[in-house]
Amino acid sequence: MKVFSLLLTALSLLAASGWVGAEEIAAAVAVAPPVPDKGDTTWMLISTAMVIMMSIPGLALFYGGLVRSKNMLSVLMQVFTIFALITVLWVIYGYSIAFTAGNAFFGGFDRVLLAGIYDPATAMVANAATFTKGVYIPEFAFVAFQATFAAITVSLIVGAFAERVKFSALLVFSVLWFTFSYLPMAHMVWFWPGPDAFTDAAAGAAAVSQSGFLFAKGALDFAGGTVVHINAGVAGLVGAYVIGKRIGYGRESFTPHSLTMTMIGASMLWFGWFGFNAGSALEAGGTATLAFMNTLSAPAAATLTWLMAEWMLKGKPSMLGAASGAVAGLVAITPAAGWVGIGGGLVIGALAGVVCFWGVTGLKKLMGADDALDVFGIHGIGGILGALLTGVFNNWSLGGTGILDYVNNTVVNTEIGAQFMIQAQAVGVAVVWSGVVALICFKLVDWTIGLRVADDDEREGLDVTSHGERAYNH
Repeated sequence: MKVFSLLLTALSLLAASGWVGAEEIAAAVAVAPPVPDKGDTTWMLISTAMVIMMSIPGLALFYGGLVRSKNMLSVLMQVFTIFALITVLWVIYGYSIAFTAGNAFFGGFDRVLLAGIYDPATAMVANAATFTKGVYIPEFAFVAFQATFAAITVSLIVGAFAERVKFSALLVFSVLWFTFSYLPMAHMVWFWPGPDAFTDAAAGAAAVSQSGFLFAKGALDFAGGTVVHINAGVAGLVGAYVIGKRIGYGRESFTPHSLTMTMIGASMLWFGWFGFNAGSALEAGGTATLAFMNTLSAPAAATLTWLMAEWMLKGKPSMLGAASGAVAGLVAITPAAGWVGIGGGLVIGALAGVVCFWGVTGLKKLMGADDALDVFGIHGIGGILGALLTGVFNNWSLGGTGILDYVNNTVVNTEIGAQFMIQAQAVGVAVVWSGVVALICFKLVDWTIGLRVADDDEREGLDVTSHGERAYNH
């Protein structure tokens, strides 16, 4: 912005001296692109790096510590490779389908291979809208930030059927599910033309009609309750059913081989989640600080309530419980982080600890699936809880932020019952869409190359049989 101001000052001085006319100044102002704030850009790049750390090594270590030692390396390999695979697909076509205009469910192909973002003739990078009129960030920053969301979402799924899935089958499934579940969900929830499109009521109506299906309905999802957590949790549950239970499930002990690794991974996840949630504000401002504070306090509350529930029902609080509670709180606050006040965030976190504890104990037994690392019990249930409660605690009377009216440039309140129903619709769409797509994708892969390793390979461990390596040589 300083460069642009200096340019205008220079033009004004030239105009005063008679060298440049008013018409030339007006033309220069008309064609000059907005200049992104360096603070916002820096914050987005830092946030992106933090989310990368959530996946590699954070999620990989969290999951790796929970499996048996003979499968540790396989889980690390799965998360690491999926991260690389989805990043490449995001650049080729994923970003374009998720975040360009198309219809209510899919975007177009204007940004295939990120075409049109960088202009080599002018050395200029295109801008991406934020949530404030006239404020932009470089589009490459937005592309990279959203790429990390796509990568970690697909990586989350692997925990549900860890220790028995074919590596090749997992990669094929990841491509299919990313294309037909993640991308349309991201488009439905997060695509819109940006705030500057809302110049008046008619323009606002037109902008809403061009937005994603759930965005147009008014669904609130600050950082991915539906797009990331429900989406991944449901897909993982479907995979656990389709692939089947591990050999010996219910008869043998499947004790985590390294809760030390799991605690380290959970800590990295919590740290990186500040970029995940606060970065979703797209600006280094007040909303980012609200999301940051909620990301600190809600998981802390969830950790305590999970431990209390575990202590009461099982007699002892565990490190696994503390780590699981923290992740449950992080999941639940994700859709609400920038939409609810601190009190609402604490309630969401506290409820998440108890509800997700039930999700991985009582509900898991009722469902009868071998969800190995409790992907549905934590991410699915926590995502549903957080998405629904966003509609409750967004209200001003409960300390929420309300929503922006971009036509009248003001903040308005939401009505709890109406917003809750909108959130419920979004949850329903996410559950059904992900479930159906996941079932089709799993079945296609199973019919072609098979989903599951041979029984002997599963017994020996996937580290050796799938990758020819061992995590530990002692």
